[in-house]
Amino acid sequence: MGAGSDYSPFLQHLGIASINLGFGGENQGGEYHSIYDSYDLFVKFKDPGFQYGVALSKTAGRVTLRFANADVLPFDFNTFYKTVSDYATEVKTLLETTRTETETENKIIKEKLYDLARDPKKTYKSPTAKEAVPFLNFSELENTLARLKDSADAFQKLYNKSLQLPVAKQKELNNVLYQAERSLIYVNGLPRRPWYKHEIYAPGYYTGYGVKTLPAIREAIEQRNWKEAQEGIDVVSKTLHTYVEQVSAAAALLSPKAF
Repeated sequence: MGAGSDYSPFLQHLGIASINLGFGGENQGGEYHSIYDSYDLFVKFKDPGFQYGVALSKTAGRVTLRFANADVLPFDFNTFYKTVSDYATEVKTLLETTRTETETENKIIKEKLYDLARDPKKTYKSPTAKEAVPFLNFSELENTLARLKDSADAFQKLYNKSLQLPVAKQKELNNVLYQAERSLIYVNGLPRRPWYKHEIYAPGYYTGYGVKTLPAIREAIEQRNWKEAQEGIDVVSKTLHTYVEQVSAAAALLSPKAF
């Protein structure tokens, strides 16, 4: 859901929890948003008889009714924790990989291996050594993720009791649940594009349509902007801390004293 698409204003600007439903084929086809992306192509090759279209409509309709008619919204914060934890591992691995690659290339440059290997009949400019990759401080992010895991576990263990709450308490709980996503919004937005405010997902600044996860951290590492990367870690940590407070508030509404 992080790529640039029709849901961008809802998820990436306002932090409104969103969902995308669809069926995927054997491949991307290659005709998307081209002159070949036509009604004729759809009815002849994509979905003859509109069987998939009908099935998807029924699926989307049932999901919508499930949310609209739920006494308590069906949320699973454990899945979110696992997902973001994987993203955090990815950016830490990216930093370590960048460090290893930089050290290897700088060693090659120092030993003048590019000069030794170049074609003497052609003019080349040997690369210059790159700045060493520093060690960034991920401790606050790791601590916040640990608290998120604890809060998510606590909520999930109590969730089955939610239907026993008084109606007024159920409404209070639903307000906390549906607004949890909004706590992932950072008011100042992402570097160089303040309109995009979601700290977990955004279209890539340099790649365009495709999604970047933990973009304030990931893109800074990719661009070797270490100061911005550390600032991104701090912002994501604070944003997730607010999210943890939302999850904890939901769990508190399900504590024994709430009944």
